Amino acid sequence: MPTGYANPYTIAAEAAPSDRARFIRHTYAHLGLAILAFIGVEWVLLQQSWAAGFIRTMTGGMGWLLVLGAFMLVSSIANRLASSGSSRGTQYAGLGLFILAEAIIFMPLLYVASAYAGDRQVIMKAGITTACIFGGLTLTAFATRKDFSFFRGFLMVGGFVALGIIVVSILFGFNLGTIFAGAMAIFASVSILYNTSNIIHHYRTDQYVSASLALFASVALLFWYILQIFMRRD
Repeated sequence: MPTGYANPYTIAAEAAPSDRARFIRHTYAHLGLAILAFIGVEWVLLQQSWAAGFIRTMTGGMGWLLVLGAFMLVSSIANRLASSGSSRGTQYAGLGLFILAEAIIFMPLLYVASAYAGDRQVIMKAGITTACIFGGLTLTAFATRKDFSFFRGFLMVGGFVALGIIVVSILFGFNLGTIFAGAMAIFASVSILYNTSNIIHHYRTDQYVSASLALFASVALLFWYILQIFMRRD
């Protein structure tokens, strides 16, 4: 338990200003570290001699469907660990597990973007665009202090619909195209607003690890589809 918390179970919106500010700093510091860790793990994975063969196995035949299923299972476990109140170590294990899972599932996309895209700066451009969108959405949430928890239903239904479309595209081998990528970028943006609103209004001041994981997942999803849009334009 971090020192200086008068009540670690206080909702951030109801906590003392110093505790609330500390919680927000911890959350975004952990988000930054998670992004840096993701970049580092991804770089290491892509440098391995077995990376190309592993990526072909992941994306060949029904391999990608199995990878998505495994990713969903691991993500569920990671979220449960990160939200655990048993120990801080368990929470960090969940965050680390999720970062590793994201790095693995990103391998095919980043491999293609770095090896075959005509624009060698496409990854950087997508990253900068993602950061700008994230910054704008974060400023909007904090400036308006509006509770966007009403987006929960939209995100649940939209997530199931998107997953169904992705599974069907894998089974029948058709390309989802730029329109779907754009729709999913909007979906990820709504998710960022929703999670940022939860940080302001609903998380407890001791839940900065799980809060950072939720934000990281939304940012990763946004980057995934922004990068696809840039690559399709290229």
